[in-house]
Amino acid sequence: MLEIKGVSKFYGEGESRVVALNNVSTKVDDGDFVAITGPSGSGKSTLLNVIGGLERISGGEVVLDGMRIDNLSENDFVDIRRKKIAYIFQQYHLIPSLTALENVLLPLTFCGSCNGDEKKAIQALQKVGLGGRIKHKPSQLSGGEQQRVAIARALINDCSLILADEPTGNIDQKAGGEILSLFEQLNREGHTIIMVTHSPDMARRAKRIVALRDGEIVEEVELREKQPVC
Repeated sequence: MLEIKGVSKFYGEGESRVVALNNVSTKVDDGDFVAITGPSGSGKSTLLNVIGGLERISGGEVVLDGMRIDNLSENDFVDIRRKKIAYIFQQYHLIPSLTALENVLLPLTFCGSCNGDEKKAIQALQKVGLGGRIKHKPSQLSGGEQQRVAIARALINDCSLILADEPTGNIDQKAGGEILSLFEQLNREGHTIIMVTHSPDMARRAKRIVALRDGEIVEEVELREKQPVC
């Protein structure tokens, strides 16, 4: 379970201070699929970055599986990211000179793993429908395919929590729908997903919507009943 307890995030000081998040509290159960929505500047991506340890909070607590993580050192949080949190970015962040397979292998390389890595990476690419594109470089792939490589890379460490920041923002509607179908499949398999999106249609594919405005939660809507995680 993820718990956000009274989290605030400020930039600057005094009259120039900008409030990105203001006393935000919510819970995300294991096996949930949450869409974070809101207008530009509402704090959506900041909240996701706080959960993923990419930004430090100004107040409050972030608790994952019973352990407070907002006050961890960078080295300790790197270990949490490797074991529990996978991040999918809007911009893909693939290395142009590497093949799809090599890009997916990167997290395992950083972890010092080597036993059966290539087989595991191929299986991850097959899972996202790219089993026939493993030797292709990013320039040889469509936007939707590049995002699938990024998802395969996120899956490679078997993390239970997936954070996705506007994962369909740079691809067409058809490819975006396919990515959401993949997320639904991953969620059925037990992954917890928190997704930032500006699209109401994409948000409705989640189980729950958390709507932000001016750094505050203004609405939380359950869209469908949560299934127990086996």
